[in-house]
Amino acid sequence: MKKGHRRTGFVATCIVPATLLFIVFMIIPTFNVFKMSLYKWGGYSNKKKFVGLDNFQKLLGDTKFLQSFQNTLLLIVIVTVITMSMALIFAAILSREKIRGQNIFRVVFYIPNILSVVIISAIFSAIYDANNGMLNSLLSLFGKGDNPVYWLGDQKIVIFSLAGAMVWQAIGYYMVMYMASMASVPETLYESSALDGATRLQQFFQITLPLIWTNIRTTLTFFIISSINLSFLFVKAMTSGGPDGSTEVFLSYMYKQAYTNSSYGYGMAVGVVVFVFSFGLSAIVNLLTKREPIDL
Repeated sequence: MKKGHRRTGFVATCIVPATLLFIVFMIIPTFNVFKMSLYKWGGYSNKKKFVGLDNFQKLLGDTKFLQSFQNTLLLIVIVTVITMSMALIFAAILSREKIRGQNIFRVVFYIPNILSVVIISAIFSAIYDANNGMLNSLLSLFGKGDNPVYWLGDQKIVIFSLAGAMVWQAIGYYMVMYMASMASVPETLYESSALDGATRLQQFFQITLPLIWTNIRTTLTFFIISSINLSFLFVKAMTSGGPDGSTEVFLSYMYKQAYTNSSYGYGMAVGVVVFVFSFGLSAIVNLLTKREPIDL
């Protein structure tokens, strides 16, 4: 009996502090976001006016919010597809091919992940500089230097410039994740398939991908959600939503409404939409990528 009490006490000691922290710093703030989205409030006074769903109705007609929604979706699709594809390709090459200095390549690819977003933004801002940037200097070698490209000033391409920085930052981390999964795939499977005449490409699609699919599915969901946060950081550091709102994303628009335009209630309404969108997108991704696990 005493042993059972001691075990219960130990479990409670481990769980209760974490549960309290989760409630205080996650559940209560989330509840407050939903609550404040129903009010008209500047954020710095005691004057709060209950307006119900008026903030959400206003969102539907807000062209700048719709633009931020479109930009967020575009970044999620572009960055996710390119990052996951390149991470898988690089992981497969470094895991299966005998390349001199493999460990050096692993370190080099992982370095961007340990740098802060501010540093990466500064690096890419210098690369994208219209006058002295490396990218335009390279283009000038091909006779296209007379009309410099304004990578962070042209509304048509600036969102793709941001996507490039986000991809560069994330590839190394997910490459290492996939390499760890690929290391658990038995080499005998590749040897047997090679005897049957399977090429490296066929082995990748028919052996490697199915066996690491659980890891791909998990990282895909995680990356899609985290890219919503990362997009805000890159926008804040590189463009501040410009030019003319062409790089505004969900969280940057919410931040401006809540803390710059003194429309805290309206900003929290944007936060509720982001919350619902994130969970809905996670559910859709999990549903679309669901398949029976393959046991080795």
